[in-house]
Amino acid sequence: MDERKVLRALRRGSEEALGQIMDHYAPYVYTIVSNFLSPAMSQADIEEVMADTFFALWNGAEKVRPGKLKSYLGAVARNQARQKLRSRGQELTLEEDVLTLPDPSPEEQLAEREQEELVRRAVLNMGEPDREIFLRHYYYGQPVAEIARVMAMNPATVKTRLHRGRVRLHKQWTEGD
Repeated sequence: MDERKVLRALRRGSEEALGQIMDHYAPYVYTIVSNFLSPAMSQADIEEVMADTFFALWNGAEKVRPGKLKSYLGAVARNQARQKLRSRGQELTLEEDVLTLPDPSPEEQLAEREQEELVRRAVLNMGEPDREIFLRHYYYGQPVAEIARVMAMNPATVKTRLHRGRVRLHKQWTEGD
């Protein structure tokens, strides 16, 4: 699939282009949505969120840059799934939103929990607005432009704060602070 051509056709309103994208990315979107919603919601709910994801693509095709379609669909799918959970009065906590590998050894489990706790504490110890920016971008998957709009900031400022936050986290991680 030539992403550039398909996106151009989608922007012109081609239902065939949307069908090609759906055929190509439906398994990817399904995996993301079902990881968020299973077992809390039914198969019909999962399919509804998938449809909402592709509908959002249809309505927002002009926002998608070539080469970024997969990441755009992933972010939209995560956000749609979270909205579905919230609409039912359910929400994932920061700790529950982590994909874990099956059957890790007890040592691996302990090391994983320690790392998660270190990262969680480091993020929560960030000052505002850095903490909110970091959570919005890395936890909620919001793009920089959306964060900038919601927080009334310049996108370059958001990018700079994300970069500085990553540098601080890396420094804390490597120095063991």
